[in-house]
Amino acid sequence: MTTLLAFAFVIGVLVFVHELGHFLAARRIGVRVLKFSLGFGPRLVGFTRGDTEYCISIIPLGGYVKMAGENVDDPRSGQPDEFLSKTKWERFQVLIMGPLMNIALAIVLLAVVLMNGADVPKYLDEAPVVGKIEKASPAERAGFARGDRLLTVAGDAVQTWEDVDVAIGSRANRELEVAVLRSGSTEVLRVTPDAHGKYEVGRIGIYPDVHPHVRSVISGEPAERAGIKPGDVVLAVGDESIVFAKQLSDAITKAPGQSLVLTIQRDGRMLQVPVTPEKKGSQGMIGVSIANEIKRVQPGPVGAVWMSAERNWEFSGLILKTLWGLITGETSPRQLMGPVGIAQLSGESAEEGWVSLFSLMASISLNLGLLNLLPIPVLDGGHILIMLLEGVARRDFSTRVKEKMLLAGFVLLMLLMVTVIYNDLTRIRWVENLMFWR
Repeated sequence: MTTLLAFAFVIGVLVFVHELGHFLAARRIGVRVLKFSLGFGPRLVGFTRGDTEYCISIIPLGGYVKMAGENVDDPRSGQPDEFLSKTKWERFQVLIMGPLMNIALAIVLLAVVLMNGADVPKYLDEAPVVGKIEKASPAERAGFARGDRLLTVAGDAVQTWEDVDVAIGSRANRELEVAVLRSGSTEVLRVTPDAHGKYEVGRIGIYPDVHPHVRSVISGEPAERAGIKPGDVVLAVGDESIVFAKQLSDAITKAPGQSLVLTIQRDGRMLQVPVTPEKKGSQGMIGVSIANEIKRVQPGPVGAVWMSAERNWEFSGLILKTLWGLITGETSPRQLMGPVGIAQLSGESAEEGWVSLFSLMASISLNLGLLNLLPIPVLDGGHILIMLLEGVARRDFSTRVKEKMLLAGFVLLMLLMVTVIYNDLTRIRWVENLMFWR
């Protein structure tokens, strides 16, 4: 139920804001709006005020604003309050406002999240210098070495670990050229990222030179008896280097009753500390709270809006790169997500709290705004493209030509919809088990 309610809330808000942009722009230039609907299909509830019917319809996967004389085959009286009676510039304003409202909403939502404050991994904005290489990973097979400073990935310059994550994450199962600085000279390595998780995110198995630290120690537990203290930095468990807190947690929980040797750093000294996790249930525990190195980001209102605009600009570039990668075959279609996937993420985010939910909504709103600007007939960007072509040709296209263009766009969108829904279904375990061909 939480998933359904969260999905309805997320989609409802994003669609409402998008259609509100079209509605307000239409009303501003004097276009008569016949219907403002959240959802498609038969009406569930609604009311009429003036010339406009406001309603919620039964299929909650979108919405629309119906304007008088909007399409060439609509009944037209030639009145000035009809959409096609307006100039191309005025019609452009109506079409562009929907996507722009979604982009603006993304900036506002992310700014609210940033004002609330966020803990982010400290290493993300540091230079990408390799601190650890996972055993039997693509990076090890490709010849990466500790201390390598990554310069470019697939021709894209990388300044931070966040840049590296983005550049590699979107290119699973695609061979990449990675330029690294090693001992003062540049070397080019070829590596093919493995696909990880249900969204097939690319990973090559390189990590920064960071380690988790002990936040607190519970009195009387194995960690205290072993002499572990708050502030200790855990470098390794046995001969396995530890980078993130989850790696340390996994190593401990998987070894109840087994003696482990932790390599820790304390006041500049390296210590070997033996400790035996106690069995609690089916897991091992030593009685510590561990955390990664993080930094707190909490700008003021103006700073939050500015930072949000910067982040959304960066995300926009990533989205457009991903779309181009889909066209060129560089990005796997498996990374696309449809309504089922959005519903699942909405439910998970809602359970984590409003900060997580608002972050997700900001991301989806930005995607929605940019996707609607694509020059695909049926989408807002497609209608803008048709008007642009008509302006260049200095004549309006015939109804037949426009219908063919819109049909081509509709077919393309349906293919995309089938792809994303198929992806969503394959991420549900019991559904995937029924797919005998996989």
